[in-house]
Amino acid sequence: MRVNKTPLSGLLVIEPDCYQDDRGFFLETFHTARYLDAGILDTFVQGNQSRSNGGVLRGLHYQIKRPQSQLVTVIRGAIFDVAVDLRKESPSFGHWYGTELSDSGPRQIYMAPGFAHGFCVLSDCADLHYQVSCLYDPDDEGGINWQDPDIGIRWPIALPNVNKRDRAFPRLRELSGDRLPKL
Repeated sequence: MRVNKTPLSGLLVIEPDCYQDDRGFFLETFHTARYLDAGILDTFVQGNQSRSNGGVLRGLHYQIKRPQSQLVTVIRGAIFDVAVDLRKESPSFGHWYGTELSDSGPRQIYMAPGFAHGFCVLSDCADLHYQVSCLYDPDDEGGINWQDPDIGIRWPIALPNVNKRDRAFPRLRELSGDRLPKL
């Protein structure tokens, strides 16, 4: 397993070992001891799976009172995955990082608590699996507008399919401190 640091502290791109032959492949999407060795100390308490059609953009979402760490894996298809640092004391507050994740090159993204997460689908369809360190609470969810010009994410699709709720999220500078993750 290779662990690649990004410019944002607490955000890692992980390349699990993948064993392939003419029958297909096998990889471990999580192994406690190996991830502990990589500095990921979280206990994951919930696993989620989502499916999105091509051109869909979801996000940017986060939990406010109980921020979650996340480990995201694409099971089928391809996405452009984005994390935005919302940790107020972080030197990279308001900065973003994006990378492609797909089923053809097994990679994961790990986000420490305090990041907003979003993605857009680059393939006809994409299935994601993500593990989180705190249980999801719909009453605790926050969001930032996916096209906030102050953040300046360079999404790779011009006209994404974004739902009404995600389009209505405020810009980062419009959020009061009580709407940012509590770390």
